[in-house]
Amino acid sequence: MHPHIWYPFTQAKTALEPLKVKSAQGVWLELENGHKMIDCISSWWVNTYGHCHPKIAEAIYQQAQQLEQVIFAGFTHDPAEQLAEKLVAKLGAPFNRVFFSDNGSTAVEVGLKMAYQYWVNQGQARSTFLAFDGAYHGDTFGAMSVGARSLFSAVFSNLLFNVEFVPFPSTYWGDRTAEETEAKVLSILEKALDERGDRIAGVMIEPLVQGAGGMRMCRPQFLQKLRAIAQSFNTLLIFDEVMTGFGRTGDWFACHKAGVSPDILCLSKGITGGFLPFAVTVCSEEIYHAFYDDEPLKTLYHGHSYTANPLGCAAALAGLELMTEYEPQFRSMEAKHHAQLAQLKDHPAVEKLRVTGTIAAMDLVTQERSGYLNTISLEIRQRAIAKGLLLRPLGNVLYILPPYCIRDTELAQIYQGIGEILTDLSKDFLI
Repeated sequence: MHPHIWYPFTQAKTALEPLKVKSAQGVWLELENGHKMIDCISSWWVNTYGHCHPKIAEAIYQQAQQLEQVIFAGFTHDPAEQLAEKLVAKLGAPFNRVFFSDNGSTAVEVGLKMAYQYWVNQGQARSTFLAFDGAYHGDTFGAMSVGARSLFSAVFSNLLFNVEFVPFPSTYWGDRTAEETEAKVLSILEKALDERGDRIAGVMIEPLVQGAGGMRMCRPQFLQKLRAIAQSFNTLLIFDEVMTGFGRTGDWFACHKAGVSPDILCLSKGITGGFLPFAVTVCSEEIYHAFYDDEPLKTLYHGHSYTANPLGCAAALAGLELMTEYEPQFRSMEAKHHAQLAQLKDHPAVEKLRVTGTIAAMDLVTQERSGYLNTISLEIRQRAIAKGLLLRPLGNVLYILPPYCIRDTELAQIYQGIGEILTDLSKDFLI
């Protein structure tokens, strides 16, 4: 461990020495010792188009020579205006207003504050949010509050505001109970809104895929019914698309794939293709109008020093162009995952195989309790590195989430390596 660095999500006393990456190109990382690895998880899900893409690098370079940063309160600039216009145009109705920030957790915080103050500005006291079991929305306090109470937030539990949680209708290949499960969840939601709807500010969900909660997936049909229920009870629907946005689900956005328009949308991660920290929270004109007033207290008092940073805007604009170029790849990857996963479906140590767009996942049946602390994760990580693969399982959940530039041969290499690892581990770790 470096003597002056505090690493994220790491218990320094017991952790292995971090690997030093010296360079990267496309899906490949090169370590200090020359060892090369395929980045199977897009480096925490951000490198949508591959590492060091020249188009984004050039856009940042050109922008840096003209305007690198300016205060965004009382000022504006072309990159921010162009990005807002292009995002709104691509997202479609009802999205019309873009609020800039700098990371996924903050995009969620802004979304929560928008939803809460939307009601306050109309004289309604709505202070409760509905969220889903297994959710993860980030590590700031509001984001932790609407996330499942877990290892990540346990120390801070007394500081989190109360949230009502309902089950998440996760499904997988061959799940014959999906519709029944969804009906039960929707019934719970309707009951909560019927009894306490005048106190509920909004419903927050990771649409189609819960990320850090274990790549748990739900069907578009559930989100469509959820949208209808939220509308019928006059509450706001918030989509956390920090991970699922920008092609991850096989469409530009999960809301597009599901055919659902939430009231508030949180975006980050892939927005700059992994080059710079950046985020936006997008909302409808109706929500924006609730803040548009002569009364100062109706202002959304939130901002950051680097709000709408021109370099980040330039990277995001280049990323939107690349989204069009890579659209055939992210739309076709689901079928490729299906073909590769089919070779593992009968493995006795694998269950609940599932795919949504560019994301494939499976549960490993181990001798330990399922969950984030399952030690199979570290075993797989170490064995994968030796095979030239960067895999980072979520406990006993193994997933693949590669950049869109990955070649078919490289994707096959990932699955071949996973198959070999599962065979090697079966004797000692897997049932």
